[in-house]
Amino acid sequence: SFPSRLFPLREHGMNWRAKPLTWKEIQAFKKSEEVMQRFICAYQLMLRFYGITLVNEETGELKRAENWAERFQNLNRFSHNNLRITRILKCLGEMGYEHYQVHLVKFFLTETLVKETLPNVKKSALDYFLFTIRNKRKRRELVHYAWQHFKPRSSFVWGPHDKLLKYR
Repeated sequence: SFPSRLFPLREHGMNWRAKPLTWKEIQAFKKSEEVMQRFICAYQLMLRFYGITLVNEETGELKRAENWAERFQNLNRFSHNNLRITRILKCLGEMGYEHYQVHLVKFFLTETLVKETLPNVKKSALDYFLFTIRNKRKRRELVHYAWQHFKPRSSFVWGPHDKLLKYR
């Protein structure tokens, strides 16, 4: 399928024909400026499909696209998008774009928990997107952010409440 070719991983996905990447292949990709630029273009293409704009290529900052309302309806209606987003997040980590991962997960946490525009993405954002983050400190920050905005807070199961209360 389209995303498995654009966002290859070192693991088998839903497309059994997609061959997992090797560590050597990933290193070769990272050394090619052309491959990495195409990767960013593919990322921007998928973001646009989901109603999101990459504001800053350097930092990975995101915002809603102009057509966000229409695209978010699609995201809410079709749960297969959540698998694709998880794949994209994992691939961002493999390709050395951990900062892009963080921005994308925070974007979805904000839209699901704060703005409540993507109720059908909330479970995937908490169960899967959050745990694709490779950087432990950034992942903890995002778990804390999710906990701060989760209602009711007593039902939050993605981190220990005693530690989240003390988190700084």
